[in-house]
Amino acid sequence: MLRISDLRTREVVNILDGKRLGVVDDVEIDLAAGRITAVVVPGGGRLLGLFGKNDEFVIPWEKIRRIGVDTILVEIEGVNDGRTHRRGGR
Repeated sequence: MLRISDLRTREVVNILDGKRLGVVDDVEIDLAAGRITAVVVPGGGRLLGLFGKNDEFVIPWEKIRRIGVDTILVEIEGVNDGRTHRRGGR
């Protein structure tokens, strides 16, 4: 069994290019269906985090390929060219 709090300790790695995207910061849940729809990874801070967050990566659940003890492997295209779904900071 896996708890949502367990996801927050895991590093997210894109298997297409081996890049580390960060650690899960949040999850999106479909309350009507009772399931997780996406994990959210912060995009990092501006100027060493002093002036707020940049965009966040929203990674759809179906793009997760494996959840390991320390790492979540995802398969997403367009991380470096802006095609990955991102949303503004909170």
